[in-house]
Amino acid sequence: MIATLARLWHTVRPIRFRLFLGLLSALVASLVALLIPQVLEMVVNRLDVSPTAAAVWTGAAIALGLGLVEAALIYLRRTFAVAPSTSVEKGIRVDFYRKVQHMPVAFHDAWGSGQLLSRMMSDISLIRRWIAFGMIMVVTNAVTIAVGLVLLFRSSVLLALIFLVAAIPVTIIAYGFNRRYATLSRLSQDQNGDLATTIEQSVQGIRVLKAFGRGPTALEGFTEQADELRRTEVRKATSMARFDMFMFMLPELALGTALLVGLFQTAEGNMNTGQLASYFATATLVIGPVRQLGNLLGQAVNTMTALDRHYEVMDEENTITSPEAPTALTPGAARGEIRLTGAHFRFADAPAHVGDVIDGVDLHVRPGETMALVGVTGSGKSTLLQLIPRLYDTTQGRITIDGIDVRDMSLTDLRTLTAVAFEDATLFSDSVRSNVLIGADQSLSPEEAEALLQLALETADAGFAHDLPLGVDTRIGEEGMSLSGGQRQRLALARAIAAQPAVLLLDDPLSALDTKTEERVTERLRSVLSGTTTLIVAHRTSTVALADRVALIDGGRITAVGTHQELMASSSRYRYVIANQAEEARRDRDIETLTGELELSAIRKAGEEVR
Repeated sequence: MIATLARLWHTVRPIRFRLFLGLLSALVASLVALLIPQVLEMVVNRLDVSPTAAAVWTGAAIALGLGLVEAALIYLRRTFAVAPSTSVEKGIRVDFYRKVQHMPVAFHDAWGSGQLLSRMMSDISLIRRWIAFGMIMVVTNAVTIAVGLVLLFRSSVLLALIFLVAAIPVTIIAYGFNRRYATLSRLSQDQNGDLATTIEQSVQGIRVLKAFGRGPTALEGFTEQADELRRTEVRKATSMARFDMFMFMLPELALGTALLVGLFQTAEGNMNTGQLASYFATATLVIGPVRQLGNLLGQAVNTMTALDRHYEVMDEENTITSPEAPTALTPGAARGEIRLTGAHFRFADAPAHVGDVIDGVDLHVRPGETMALVGVTGSGKSTLLQLIPRLYDTTQGRITIDGIDVRDMSLTDLRTLTAVAFEDATLFSDSVRSNVLIGADQSLSPEEAEALLQLALETADAGFAHDLPLGVDTRIGEEGMSLSGGQRQRLALARAIAAQPAVLLLDDPLSALDTKTEERVTERLRSVLSGTTTLIVAHRTSTVALADRVALIDGGRITAVGTHQELMASSSRYRYVIANQAEEARRDRDIETLTGELELSAIRKAGEEVR
């Protein structure tokens, strides 16, 4: 906990002076408030001696003045602390986002998106509230209680001891509460993250849930998770309520006892009326901070949990980084020659008995060549593709572009040289223009950018974008779900083309297209890709026709390389893979034909019903 607070103190370095001023304002305000009972004692004692209106008005004026000073100081405390804390909150949130952005794909494979979202939003908001309010009030309340106890002893040692005795069980109860509440707080925040992940997955997969009628099942699972969170929150609330009960009950019992003893002491002449009034007025002011102890402890526990969860992410090691002295390879000068030498890759969490996903690949792709990667499902084609831009890093061996190891390049240069179109097209909730030009050279003039946009859309057969309500400036829905699968895939392909890379990596980018559209796109790609080194994962036989050469990958190894005709003649395994792909293509065409016939039948039936 101390280490966590030390890190937080380092984080708030830029606003420490403002926080100090806020703390100073709060401390002075609490001390001013404690002066008011002393004024009350003075007035009561003076009235006992000489009951005049002047004494009353003088005391009232002093009390009013002190109250105004206290109010001004509270305003200053908020002014000094709140605005700077929001700046720190923004900085923490930006650093968190930067960290997540720079982490490798393996990190995102391991972390649920909902967990990251809850840590970025809810947890950081808790941290900001602690910086702006919690830290200051903990110190202020501690000083108020300490100074208040001194004033209570000044009024009456006996009555102060009664009040102090009540603090012993409060301390014991607070310690136990802190331990229990910390466990429940961590559980609650983790369950919140899991619930956010479930919501995000359900929203993203809403079409699948509806198509398979699994909405009720998903609702049952979500309800169970929500109920677990509710039970945890009830346990938290019960724990807090039990603690608050003692926080209210014990001081009130102490005050009740002190009242009886104080009246007896006054009757016996051991203390005057002013001291008794001052004691109870001071005790009332001290009870407030004591009662706040529960809320502040709860807030402190929640904040420590939030900080621990935040630093869990921030302390994750980034295993894919740029070298300290990178070797430069500018896009304009790059030829795009790719060479893999003894490349291996296995996932960090893979069991020991499971072999490498990429198991010693040797492959040479010539500058400007288009090479297709062919293999059965699970053979490692897509993984191999992602090793080149270092979305994953090889565990052994090396990959070079124009003779330079990709690990010797800066990630910015490497990912400017390469562009990837994935099979599962991911689009952003932005305009078509922004989605396509996201990887384009930002120094292009508006005219050049427009020409590049049109070329990319035409090459990817994505002319449908011009028919959208606002053309290429139309905002598409989240992840592009307002478009069909084929339309999303064509825009993703256009995005890769618009990047004008030296190395283009295509992970079966035409799988969602019908055969006629695929033929058009393939023909256009053939001319546009001339001079661009291209590695394309091919699941369809027709895609292989785009390639100059074909590499057969089997069990994570390249087992044959050659033209389609050469491999058909020399490799039985290649013929088997191609035969399977041809069978899949026939099934796709049969489904397209059947779908068309069903749609035509439905149209005819609707026409007959109209007639």
